Amino acid sequence: MSKVVVIFNGGTISMKVDEKIKAAVPNLTGEEIMSMVTGIESYAEVESYTFSSLPSPHVTPEIMLELSNYVKGFLNRDDVDGVVVTHGTDSLEETAYFLQLTIKSEKPVVVTGSMRNSSELGYDGPANLAASICTATSKAARNKGVIVCLNNELNCASEVTKSHSMHLNTFQSPEFGPIGIVDSNEVRFYRESLAKEYIGTDKIETNVQLIKACAGMDGTLIDYCVEKGAKGIVVEAMGRGNLPPEMAKGVQRAINKGVAVVLVSRCYKGRVLDSYGYEGGGKQLREMGVIFGDSMPGQKARIKLIIALGKTNSMEEIRDIFEKDKY
Repeated sequence: MSKVVVIFNGGTISMKVDEKIKAAVPNLTGEEIMSMVTGIESYAEVESYTFSSLPSPHVTPEIMLELSNYVKGFLNRDDVDGVVVTHGTDSLEETAYFLQLTIKSEKPVVVTGSMRNSSELGYDGPANLAASICTATSKAARNKGVIVCLNNELNCASEVTKSHSMHLNTFQSPEFGPIGIVDSNEVRFYRESLAKEYIGTDKIETNVQLIKACAGMDGTLIDYCVEKGAKGIVVEAMGRGNLPPEMAKGVQRAINKGVAVVLVSRCYKGRVLDSYGYEGGGKQLREMGVIFGDSMPGQKARIKLIIALGKTNSMEEIRDIFEKDKY
């Protein structure tokens, strides 16, 4: 029988409502959650550990790096076939992508959580955990990279995003859809992950900021970030990858001071490209030295830049990390 390590890491899956304040707070232990996953002993031998009890907005890149190293320790054990990590859903996609970029293993790593806490009717935590353990035991899940498993759907960490603040099927891959499902405790994959990236580093640069472009914006926020020592800035641009002219000037000033600037789109789908030649258009931004982030959402581009800047200060290397085989 396969052995799976479950790492409890806070989030709604470990919460219930505190009657005094009438709001959900961390409360359940890993053992209490596992006791609700009935019958799982028929599918896997489970070892459970607690890494944290943090709500996901409290998770930082430093904690993500610590978690990555913690997961690697279990993956290096010959008797462990896969690892499941629980996480709050607000920043789950960012942590899952961080693990994707920093872990190189054939063994499945599955990240899960829940949208409802244990005090709510229809608490989905145990079902998501059971499906994730089944996924971690599946030979078909090997070499798939980090997988996000909720609502019996399997999505690549590099593609998935939280799309709704309430729905159980909130985790979606807008461009290409899920890679598989869990059906009657059986794992079925329908396609391969499109991106299996790995950035080998044990250091990160956390002073990386994310700014969204809107009509009429100037370079004030960019200038402020540079003044505060930002090493990298991700800009969610309009449409195909275009900025208001005054904001583009702020980008130029940042690049002139050695700051890595990565461009993505604020659109839900589609990639950035240097299609437009007007002032602030993608063509001008590329000529300035802006790095193009393909179809990544801003929050994941920031995670990637945090890791890339931990590995290297070379703008060409960073550009290669983001653009190789894409442009």
